[in-house]
Amino acid sequence: MAEISKEQKTKKGIIALLNIDEANAAIIKDCDFGFETEYIYFKNGVELCTRWEKESLNIVSIISQSEVIAPLGVYLLETISKNGNLPNVPYFLISNKINENLSKICLKSGVADVFKTPVKKQFLERRLSFLVNHWKELQTKPLADKIPTYKTPFIKRLFDIAFAGSVLLLLSPFLLILIIIMKLESPGPIFYYSLRVGTGYKIFKFYKIRSMYVDADKRLKDLKHLNQYSGKDAGAVTFDVNSLCDHCIKNGTKCTRLLYADQHSWCEKDYINTRKALADNAFIKIKNDPRVTRIGKVLRNTSIDELPQLWNVLIGDMSIVGNRPLPLYEAEKLTTDKYAMRFMAPAGITGLWQVEKRGKGEMSSEERMMLDNAYAENHSFVNDIKLILKTIPALFQKENV
Repeated sequence: MAEISKEQKTKKGIIALLNIDEANAAIIKDCDFGFETEYIYFKNGVELCTRWEKESLNIVSIISQSEVIAPLGVYLLETISKNGNLPNVPYFLISNKINENLSKICLKSGVADVFKTPVKKQFLERRLSFLVNHWKELQTKPLADKIPTYKTPFIKRLFDIAFAGSVLLLLSPFLLILIIIMKLESPGPIFYYSLRVGTGYKIFKFYKIRSMYVDADKRLKDLKHLNQYSGKDAGAVTFDVNSLCDHCIKNGTKCTRLLYADQHSWCEKDYINTRKALADNAFIKIKNDPRVTRIGKVLRNTSIDELPQLWNVLIGDMSIVGNRPLPLYEAEKLTTDKYAMRFMAPAGITGLWQVEKRGKGEMSSEERMMLDNAYAENHSFVNDIKLILKTIPALFQKENV
């Protein structure tokens, strides 16, 4: 990231605001930061970065109201940091939940400071004013270097690259044929992604191949004749792509937990809750669900829809073996010492809980966390190879993981 020039400092300083509610906005605007201030609201990180670069905005600080592990939290700061054309400015978070481990994540990611909502005027006023004026001198980050982080061993990283690269290369002709068939059968995006939390609470794009029609949930109303049940319990559960889950409503009017596929996006938590409701509802107890494309059935039955995660392995977001990366709304609940251990190990496609409990009945979240922590404490390259060998027979079990 570029440094703020002396010429920029003489201009009116812009403070970028993201997802700030009315109460905190009023507090922020009532602050005296010691320099002429202009406030600009941005809808999301994309708009912020685009306008900042195109219009050469003199942004001297960013304040985002978001949970730490969220798209407008440390993930946005990491995105901005990777853009070498944008200046390095103090980045502040206002969050509902703060604890020691979340504070460490903020420190490691380069967040200037994090405040619990509602923000206290005197604290924000003092911290922002000081950091804007002394930001360049404070960029040594001595404390961040002291935070222990996981580093993938060379032999494990070498194996990941060789394994993922070989599989993708060998299957590329087959995948190309599948993609052509998919496009012919169901126009729309080939891949979709959601944000996941991996090693060290790093947030990344988690890819899969689409196996259902783009308008799959809208087709439910046309499937009543296939219902295996009748009566009051056979009513349809609908899914509104524009709806907001309870968390979104509580924290504002914008969803911070989205699934993405080209121009389409959905609230992930609402999507999952709706799918669970649909699974329990007699209306969708349908044999050979027609919402799944014909090629999609092949993809699901063979787990080929998971293959894009090998790209995540190649670029270093994941490993072949490790703890399964979690959706944001699950990861943000696991920041206490009891659960944080699982994030100090590699994120992986397969791991302990996928092979130890598969086919042996439903696993509780506590059991899953215990297995994740056990892997984090005892993982090694030899044990990883053993888990890969165990994964092969596990694939033939009926239970999905």
